Amino acid sequence: MALPKRKTSKSRRDKRRTHYKAIAPAVSTCSNCGEPSRPHNICSSCGFYNGRKILETEKE
Repeated sequence: MALPKRKTSKSRRDKRRTHYKAIAPAVSTCSNCGEPSRPHNICSSCGFYNGRKILETEKE
């Protein structure tokens, strides 16, 4: 079995991992109520998607 000859330093290990990072999710505003929501998803506050009522919400 192949084994490393030397210990990989934390600096070298972390340089390899520079591209692994969390990104913030995209947020757009609902065209019906103006609340922030994920794009291409039903608005959780009013239940509208693409100008049509899809879900019944508790507010109404």
